[in-house]
Amino acid sequence: MFEDGWLSSATKIPSPNFNQRPEASEINLLVIHNISLPPFQFNGQFVEDFFLGKLNSVEHPYFNTIKELEVSSHFYIRRDGSVIQFVSTLDRAWHAGVSEFEGKSNCNDYSIGIELAGADNIPYTRNQYHSIASLTKRIQSEYPAITQNRIAGHSDIAPERKTDPGLSFDWQRYFELLRHDSFTSDH
Repeated sequence: MFEDGWLSSATKIPSPNFNQRPEASEINLLVIHNISLPPFQFNGQFVEDFFLGKLNSVEHPYFNTIKELEVSSHFYIRRDGSVIQFVSTLDRAWHAGVSEFEGKSNCNDYSIGIELAGADNIPYTRNQYHSIASLTKRIQSEYPAITQNRIAGHSDIAPERKTDPGLSFDWQRYFELLRHDSFTSDH
């Protein structure tokens, strides 16, 4: 259940990296990403710190390359399947960057972003697939314009810049979980 754009079952950690959607923007796109900080490492609070604008650049040399970025996502799914929400779905999270879907630019204006703890070439976990399917069903219930053909990878909306969620993301498995009648949002 959503209340003011916040999913009650997600851990709520509000990010300052958001703004208002343009007036009359229909939320009708779901974008799937991956992230790992440092690259290919999934432990620690670095992603959360990054989305909160609190990443300590001395913790790892890579962090110096991203320390000036202001980034967020609506949702982040850890390797264990736990879900964190950083931005209300009613607001514009800063996840897509320069992007376009079906000829319409600025995907942040009308999309919801989900980040998976992962990398393009490392398989995602069973728990992550179940969590993303459950989360997607809840989002689709709240925003029915997000149909299966309006779910995209970051690589689909920014192909010149991005490759995520990568070849390791099993789209068929994900869509099968969405279609499976006995799969409920409680898994």
